[in-house]
Amino acid sequence: MTYLHGFGNLHSSEALPGALPVGNNAPQRPPYGLYTEQISGSAFTEPRASNRHSWMYRIRPSAQHKAFRRIEGGTFRGISDARIEMNRSYWSPLPDPAPGTDFVTGMWTLGGNGDPAARTGMAIHLYAANTSMTDKVFSNSDGELLITPQVGELLVRTEFGLLHVKPGDVALIPRGVRFRVELLDAAARGYVAENFGRPVIIPELGPLGANGMANPQHFRAPVAAYEDIERPVEVVVKYSGELWSSVYDHSPLDVVAWHGSHVPYVYDLYSFQNVGTLTHDHTDPSIYTILTSPTDTPGVPNLDFLAPTGRWEVSEDSFRPAYYHRNISTEFYGVIEAPETGPTSMYGEPGASSLQNMMTPHGVVPEMDRAATTMQLGPQRLNWGLMVVWESRDPFRLTRQALDSPRRHQDFDALWQGYERRFTA
Repeated sequence: MTYLHGFGNLHSSEALPGALPVGNNAPQRPPYGLYTEQISGSAFTEPRASNRHSWMYRIRPSAQHKAFRRIEGGTFRGISDARIEMNRSYWSPLPDPAPGTDFVTGMWTLGGNGDPAARTGMAIHLYAANTSMTDKVFSNSDGELLITPQVGELLVRTEFGLLHVKPGDVALIPRGVRFRVELLDAAARGYVAENFGRPVIIPELGPLGANGMANPQHFRAPVAAYEDIERPVEVVVKYSGELWSSVYDHSPLDVVAWHGSHVPYVYDLYSFQNVGTLTHDHTDPSIYTILTSPTDTPGVPNLDFLAPTGRWEVSEDSFRPAYYHRNISTEFYGVIEAPETGPTSMYGEPGASSLQNMMTPHGVVPEMDRAATTMQLGPQRLNWGLMVVWESRDPFRLTRQALDSPRRHQDFDALWQGYERRFTA
């Protein structure tokens, strides 16, 4: 793999020597008889630092296809008819899928906010699959995808090359990039964040200085690898919340060389450099932010991607868990790995999902409060397992299938009952 040293920078790769033109992005006759094509993930006139585009040199233009037809039904859908739910919510893991379920047909939409047509907001999906995509590729015109496996390793074949994605990784597929997901294990499940807004970037470090949090050199982009296949291949596209399908007479994963900044990558979540509190109080959860989709308001994200991992806690005279709070952000939690002590009542078992919508009160449950207020303080190694957390500035709307799902626990609020009265005047 090539290594992505920064977002917005230009990178390149070629599967055949000399396939990448030099000095002219679109020569009259590209090498090897290839066709030149550009994919733009931003407006043409955006500032250079935020402009996302890539030049691709491929065997056939992607324009060579028949009309697309709308795909009806399924559990992978938009959020236009989703409804607000104020109460805290929890879902057990997805059940085992029916035989022959691939990454796309096994996608299950929980909800989200915003509008893909307005390029704002995000959506939440879960997937469960037991079959590789064969002669089938997928692309998302609505936004970029953050794929975090919980069970099963994936081989993601993209137009730019291959990504090996395992539990504990996150793969980012930019808006409009075509890819196929192949299973390297018998079954796979995980979480997907769909970002309708501005492409994610690594957050600024501010007073931390040059080092800490996510390191740009740990983001790995693929090496060019192409398919020269002349047989029918289905192309499924998500467009304005709906799925569309067409059949190509060749594989669209036929890019022989490329260069640009609109590229996929994979990141090992355990590479994250944690920071914390050395004196007192609890640091805000923003310290766990790996990627952020900014808005026009500085510091207010369309989407933050966090992955709390183990770290040392040494704060003095402090209530060490997250304090009870209500905040402007909506928070979604997905469990990749349970802590060494086993699943917690708040977040559940691996594969489970929970949601605290904007300004919904939340914090630790009574038994965790009692432990935190009576413990002997000293250096403590926190092993939270691994969770993915998605935060957004707007409340989430839940799809009807999420609201009515038998996996949704109707008594989730009962966890926060039973705090004893400790007040003494």
